[in-house]
Amino acid sequence: MMSADDRAQVLDEPFRAPPPSKPPIDPKTLVLPENASLFTRLRLATRILKVIPGNEGNPDYGQTLNVCLDLNVYATLVQRLQRSEDGRRMLSERPSLEAKDLDLNALERLPEGTLGREYARYYRDNKIFPFETTLKIKNDIDYIGKRYRETHDVLHLLTGYATDVVGEMELQAYVLGNLGIHTARLILTLGTLGQLKQPQSGVARSEYLRRVWAAHHRGRASKLFLDFWFEHHWETPVATLRERLCARVEQLH
Repeated sequence: MMSADDRAQVLDEPFRAPPPSKPPIDPKTLVLPENASLFTRLRLATRILKVIPGNEGNPDYGQTLNVCLDLNVYATLVQRLQRSEDGRRMLSERPSLEAKDLDLNALERLPEGTLGREYARYYRDNKIFPFETTLKIKNDIDYIGKRYRETHDVLHLLTGYATDVVGEMELQAYVLGNLGIHTARLILTLGTLGQLKQPQSGVARSEYLRRVWAAHHRGRASKLFLDFWFEHHWETPVATLRERLCARVEQLH
């Protein structure tokens, strides 16, 4: 039986797990029809949750699950982006942080402390790979779902939250505060139940709750990150971008 911590990590990072050991869902059935009803979305989300254990290596499950649970949230975010020139341009040009669109070797040659250098080092040090998906992007909502997932690792760098269990929950709390993503709420709920049952990383329950609560407030106080063109800032220091996009922790106390 998969623990709450394990399931939370699976939902958050399906492309980082071991090879599949259970029959996967036919990719054709992962496609949601236009204007899919809540019942249809919940039914597909339930199917995905049932087959994720043993198929954590499938990169499409997480993105489809996000769309199933957050279709309305993404629609609202699209409307927010359409109100600004930069947001409209992003929806039109659809920049990508997928693995096929990145040259990590080139980024790692950039100066110390820059976003590109630290981004490439992050993948090397954690022995993981950038996000990738085979799902077709049919509309702006699909794109926002993809953009949300592929900015996950950039956010680790900007916020400073670690990639251990507690750090991942902090990042989910931050995202929940910043974007209102339901999938983040689900992951955070499952992860918190696991943490309260059996604390991880030597962090006491009270300390964990304090850190998660602070991360949520920090996300609410920070600027929207989803419409930011990280692709144009590889040579910008991480510290500069953190100052620009993320609320300071000390300002929240």
